Amino acid sequence: MPEPQPGAVEVLEARAKLTVSLRVTGVRADGLHLIDAEMVSLDLRDTLTFSPGDGLEVLGEPAAPPDEDNLVRRALRAVGRTAHVRLEKRIPAGAGLGGGSADAAAVFRWAGCDDLDLAAGVGADVAFCVVGGRARVAGIGEVVEPLAFEARTYTLLTPPLSCSTPAVYRAWDDLGGPSGDHGNDLEPAALVVEPRLAEWRDRLGDATGRRPRLAGSGSTWFVEGAYPGDGRVVTRTTER
Repeated sequence: MPEPQPGAVEVLEARAKLTVSLRVTGVRADGLHLIDAEMVSLDLRDTLTFSPGDGLEVLGEPAAPPDEDNLVRRALRAVGRTAHVRLEKRIPAGAGLGGGSADAAAVFRWAGCDDLDLAAGVGADVAFCVVGGRARVAGIGEVVEPLAFEARTYTLLTPPLSCSTPAVYRAWDDLGGPSGDHGNDLEPAALVVEPRLAEWRDRLGDATGRRPRLAGSGSTWFVEGAYPGDGRVVTRTTER
């Protein structure tokens, strides 16, 4: 992979990821779940500035902890690079929008590394975020099949709640592997893990007249179309 030029400062955008549909197709012997999903990139984004040095500075609310388990640091270790990274957060954390994965993917792009298996080892959604656009995603997230771009508009509502992805998958197992009736198999499990999600689902549904769908393992709910106001965020798909 090409080495970034010494002394260079580079600014990259990290696009949020929306899981438009998600089916859980099985469980591997190591306990990791197999999926069949459609994911798209959104114009909601973080910004990463890479400069010489070795450190991580996180700005924005809520700020992710810049500890050794931060996905940016894990991605830097994976690609064998060092840099001082200034991360400006706009994608809400714990919302199912792939903010940490998008940030890690920006590290891969900065380092010129397109190894999707390596990316998936950092985080399940990192491989898609490296590719971006619109894609069918399978395996544990490492199989990314690009699809033709479609210009779409979505309205997001992110509650002040965080859903643990491992906890949601454990609940899905405990429930016997249910199929979601609205395009996301993890919705029933997420509602068991965090019952307060239902209030926010209904709030978005009442405001838009449409049935919301959960983004991945949560906590964001979304509908297609533009319905601004009252904490709702209107976003659009991007080609990268």
